[in-house]
Amino acid sequence: MSELNLNPNVAASLKHWHSMIDKRDLSALPEMLDPQAVFRSPMAHTPYPGAPVVSMILNTVVNVFEDFAYHRELATADGLSVILEFSAKVGEKELKGIDMIRFNEHGKIVEFEVMVRPLSGLQALGEEMGRRLGAYLKANKA
Repeated sequence: MSELNLNPNVAASLKHWHSMIDKRDLSALPEMLDPQAVFRSPMAHTPYPGAPVVSMILNTVVNVFEDFAYHRELATADGLSVILEFSAKVGEKELKGIDMIRFNEHGKIVEFEVMVRPLSGLQALGEEMGRRLGAYLKANKA
């Protein structure tokens, strides 16, 4: 696959993201998030707003997923958004999905949207995330 044509700040942030994922340590994520960042869940119709909520969700999901791996990367023409295809397991359920990440020109994440299939994998993910974060997400919903 050819090199992505990304805004230089976005390229640096994406490299940092991959490094954090490889280490399964997202402790540096808050500094990568725009304060008004939103998370769009494959389980919820309305987004979860605010950098603290986005960080909490992503820090939790990195511990829910097993055998997580990215496979392909695509970028938008403006160099500010990427689509990352992944596979993972939640318990015995295998799933595939995409992370659609929109950055601002400073390389800060402004929107993080996830799509997952098949339904059985999405249900397993939703159940586990609900078990770990249900009360927190309810209290911080838009």
